[in-house]
Amino acid sequence: MRASFVFSEVVTGLRRNITMTIAMVITTAVSLAMLGGGLLIVTTIDKMQTNYQDDVEVTVYFTDDVSASDANCSQQLCSGLRAELDSKPGVDSVVFENRQDAFERFKRIFEGQPELVELARPESLPASLHIKLEDPSRSDVIVKEYTGRPGVDKVDDQNVFLERFFNGLNVVRNITFVVALLQAFAALLLISNTIQVSAFTRRTEVGIMRLVGATRWYTQLPFLLEAVVAGVVGAILAIVFLLVGKMLFFDTLLTSAGGIIPPVTTLDVLGPVAPVLLGVSILISAVTGYVTLRLYVRH
Repeated sequence: MRASFVFSEVVTGLRRNITMTIAMVITTAVSLAMLGGGLLIVTTIDKMQTNYQDDVEVTVYFTDDVSASDANCSQQLCSGLRAELDSKPGVDSVVFENRQDAFERFKRIFEGQPELVELARPESLPASLHIKLEDPSRSDVIVKEYTGRPGVDKVDDQNVFLERFFNGLNVVRNITFVVALLQAFAALLLISNTIQVSAFTRRTEVGIMRLVGATRWYTQLPFLLEAVVAGVVGAILAIVFLLVGKMLFFDTLLTSAGGIIPPVTTLDVLGPVAPVLLGVSILISAVTGYVTLRLYVRH
């Protein structure tokens, strides 16, 4: 009997304040969707670090004259540099790539853009040495030592590119979290206001129940559950937003990136992210409802 009464009061309260309930659900959903988006960015960064950290290379590009005259790295300048690098402690491997090999790799990378491949020529690409280190974080040592050496045009460190890319993703993540925080604040105000209005409209009923012996907790439980139910509905809606966004936006965007960025899978959304969103929505709604009832509702 008590459970059915509480349930009926929750339904009545949500229906009676339907416009505020809808506003609360939508605001909560947007806030949680932004939070979920930030969590997905964190997951993507972790995947990329796992995928690419062990494959980071330092590339030594030769000048045009060396690239044109030494296709097999047999001349003293190239072979000496290669042997020197091979003998260095901490160097895992050194692979020579001539102009033709570089052109073949270029065609594989941009096979989906034939107009770009048609414009390229082997003569426009330099020969190079690709150096893989046992500890990729020490790549700056190779860059400093071999930049400016005879026959060397430039030295590229993939760590620098990855660090810039990760920093860009971190900025997007931080902006997402800030927006989610602002939306969460708006949701808290809506939850608090909805509970106050709901309690005010039913103040006579609650007063009578207290007079006949109902405890304060029993009379306030429906208002608390209203907030929790709205929060859970908002979390479910946020998860739907993320799944739709994944299918309509992220899948297309990441496919066009050529596989550089790991795809966001449905399991990424439903696995670690969805339970967090549900837990956060229940916790925030319950705590906000409880504090509001304690501070503003005296029955």
